[in-house]
Amino acid sequence: MMLEFLNPPFMQRALIAAVLVGITAPAIGIYLVQRRQALMGDGIGHVAMTGVGLGFLLSTNPVWMATLVAVAGSVVMELIRWYGRTRGDIALAMLFYGGMAGGVMLINLSDTGSNANLTSFLFGSLSTVSDEDVTTIAVLAAFVVLVTVGLRRQLFAVSQDEEFARVTGLPVRAINLLVAVTAAVTVTVAMRVVGLLLVSALMVVPVAAAQQISKSFRVTFVLAVVIGTAVTLAGTVTSYYQDVPPGATIVLLAIAAFVVLTALATPLARRRARSRGAEADRCTLEVPAARPAKDDVQV
Repeated sequence: MMLEFLNPPFMQRALIAAVLVGITAPAIGIYLVQRRQALMGDGIGHVAMTGVGLGFLLSTNPVWMATLVAVAGSVVMELIRWYGRTRGDIALAMLFYGGMAGGVMLINLSDTGSNANLTSFLFGSLSTVSDEDVTTIAVLAAFVVLVTVGLRRQLFAVSQDEEFARVTGLPVRAINLLVAVTAAVTVTVAMRVVGLLLVSALMVVPVAAAQQISKSFRVTFVLAVVIGTAVTLAGTVTSYYQDVPPGATIVLLAIAAFVVLTALATPLARRRARSRGAEADRCTLEVPAARPAKDDVQV
């Protein structure tokens, strides 16, 4: 049967999680791309690893614990960006690598953690998505969608030009902090499906792919979400049939979509450029030549 992958309960949970991830990751990713913070999700993923380790050590839900730690880490990242100045990059590097090292150490110190648990969070795993995880992911995804869609005008204004947004009266620092927190929540939403090491790619690549064929922010937003949802679903199904890592499969499909759309966009852009050039030449020919002024006429 063509739809036999829908029968196993773990696949039903994985597909629901994949759809939520496909929607939320590009939804916040488009603002990170506009702000030139495309690698922010990667840094948050490193920090969230400490939360996963704490979850195993304290015998609590690793997703919720990772969310709390990732949110705290995103706030620290914003504070470093505001006040760090010349040594901000060093502080961020220590935060990122310390978060990853702390997570590995805490998982190994816990009684329930193992290298298999670590791998599933780093690269994603279909069989580990539980009913509790689906509920948690759904709640967190609803928050991300509410912020990215409900505050899209404010987020877009701050992402484009912080100084202009500040002049217009927008609370720029509060909005920047909200973007960071929303990105942290998105990382924890996606880590069960894509994995902490690859979630940043799903935030950025669908947006970059959509930008190849669209210049409008609204259309780019919609296309990025469509591409993100399509590749997460396709990657999840492929992972089921071929027994390959879902995170890697999803990211490779997203990159393939980027390559295809780039190949399609190049001839279209050239055709539009030629048509605009021809139209400009036609308009030039239609303008009547100006008669010389009397003072310019040679006798």
